[in-house]
Amino acid sequence: MKIVVMGGSGLIGSRVVSRLRREGHEALPASLESGVNLLSGEGLTRALANAEVVVDVANSPSFEVRAALEFFQTAGHNLLAAEKAAGVRHHVALSIVGLERLPDVGYFRAKLAQESLIKAGGIPYSILRSTQFFEFFKPLLESSAEGNTFRLSPALYQPIAADDVAATLAELTLGAPLDATIEVAGPEARPMDEMAREYLAATQDKRQVIADVHARYFGSQIDDRSLTPSGGHRSGSIDFAEWLRSMPQRKTA
Repeated sequence: MKIVVMGGSGLIGSRVVSRLRREGHEALPASLESGVNLLSGEGLTRALANAEVVVDVANSPSFEVRAALEFFQTAGHNLLAAEKAAGVRHHVALSIVGLERLPDVGYFRAKLAQESLIKAGGIPYSILRSTQFFEFFKPLLESSAEGNTFRLSPALYQPIAADDVAATLAELTLGAPLDATIEVAGPEARPMDEMAREYLAATQDKRQVIADVHARYFGSQIDDRSLTPSGGHRSGSIDFAEWLRSMPQRKTA
């Protein structure tokens, strides 16, 4: 089966491509590097020829509100139109847990717009909402840095390994369209500040974490429900301690 992975050279996309190829499928990564431009539509017709499934993990190059909204709306329209023309039978997309619970995060509003396009697009679909990736712990810390400290919320946090997200996406890709949204999260929910201290210890970073219930998560105040799944969800198999042990051991500060 020919499967095109939009954003197939990125953190998640490259893992999805590898998994699908190991299953014997023709999984093709599509991105700017391969001559596919979602904003202009360039290369889409060629890339989607004879494709049965499209996996969309392409991301906006900017998290600024207007830029992200423009990317997901324009890219979504172009991609869905090209899929219809190519006869694609299943559109699989990666989204984020808790979009409605943090409406003041502009990037989340842009992802909601993307989801709405998919649902109204006329192509059978499956949307996977994931919690944040372990691999994004460093950007999370950088966003909260204050000198030699990090100010983070003690709200529950349930991140997941990128490998587990890719595995779930690959499973959905090879199944029948759900025409629904499901969630996936890491195997444990713990206070964000506590997990951050564990990450810093593992990376030999001596800076300190300050727990602050008013600390913002990319501009939004959060609680125990904000970044955790809302109910029944799939769970990753890799816990935080296991993921930390797999990291290269190097001093970062």
